[in-house]
Amino acid sequence: MSRIGRKALEIPKGVQVSITKDSISTKGPKGTLSMARHKDIEIKQDKDEDKKDVLIFTRNAELGPVRAAHGLMRALVSNMITGVTNGFTRTLEINGVGYKAEIKGQAITLSLGYSHPIDFKLPEGITAKTDKNNLILTGIDRQALGAAAAKIRSFRPPEPYKGKGIKYVEETITRKAGKTAGK
Repeated sequence: MSRIGRKALEIPKGVQVSITKDSISTKGPKGTLSMARHKDIEIKQDKDEDKKDVLIFTRNAELGPVRAAHGLMRALVSNMITGVTNGFTRTLEINGVGYKAEIKGQAITLSLGYSHPIDFKLPEGITAKTDKNNLILTGIDRQALGAAAAKIRSFRPPEPYKGKGIKYVEETITRKAGKTAGK
């Protein structure tokens, strides 16, 4: 069995989980998230030995795709529960002379050295703020947050010589030495 899928998922106080035939949804202090269920994964709400509410994931078959979906469903539901309780944050660092980001409502205007500024509309549920040369994205949906951060990074990925561009704060850029003088 999947080691991740086998682990019971604890439901924190203040979070409500509703399981239907087709979907699972979580509701917490930060909002509500829902997603479609895999047809071969059973999800049961139960109590563990410490009288805490837990979710238990079991699979109906031993085929490869079903086994893969077992741990995946548990991880996705875990991300949903974390999102509605704490939320997620992704920080991008903008490096380069004249490179900047301005936030206007649900849109970000990026000046990245091109002949025109880039306007990026944030997805529903994602908010942004700037702090010097950092762009901080927050939201409750981890997948939407990661996709938005990756899209913003793709406008000007960091280059290996001077490190100019947009990178994740925790990302390290492997730097290359430039050409040396000929004579």
